[in-house]
Amino acid sequence: MRIAIIGAGNVGKALGGKWAASGHEVRYGVRDPADPKYKGLPAATVPEAAHGAGVVAIATPWSATEAAVRSAGDLAGKLVLDCTNPLAVGPSGLMLSVGHSISGGELVARWGKGAAVFKTLNQTGFGNMADSNGYPLRPVMFFAGDDATRRPEVISLLEDLGFEPIDAGPLSNARLLEPLAMLWIDLASKRGQGRDMAFALMRRG
Repeated sequence: MRIAIIGAGNVGKALGGKWAASGHEVRYGVRDPADPKYKGLPAATVPEAAHGAGVVAIATPWSATEAAVRSAGDLAGKLVLDCTNPLAVGPSGLMLSVGHSISGGELVARWGKGAAVFKTLNQTGFGNMADSNGYPLRPVMFFAGDDATRRPEVISLLEDLGFEPIDAGPLSNARLLEPLAMLWIDLASKRGQGRDMAFALMRRG
């Protein structure tokens, strides 16, 4: 599968490396592919990377997400994985900038008209995306989206990363998944849990 990853930071490179190792063709969409920091990566401009891809993963800082999605060109019919979190810095530190009446995932769908947008890969750290092994249970990865026909593709891509995919309902439930990311960040950075920590789902019996 051809996957365009928009953004080549820690999250983008973690996802790209693991998907490439699983046999997918990965290309990174960045503002300036000639920048030396992208040396060794299959990098292109954002519209070039998105054009030939069936799957587009958005892995940009929230402040750059709208511009990145709009610059990707026509995303109609493409599967778009929104891996971002709408983070901002408030008086008490890191916070969500949206969430009560709309989510970051729903905004991505608004900017990328016609795309099948799923919120996922936002609830854990990039270290777990690069390597999800070593836990007694498979780390869970929730996903939320409205296009039922694309759910099997999302599940397959998450399984390639070593996660247990769990359908969390419609895209509006990104309003639930984005605060879950804040919980992981708080536990990892402020509560002594560290980054080698992941959420899992257990079932009785």
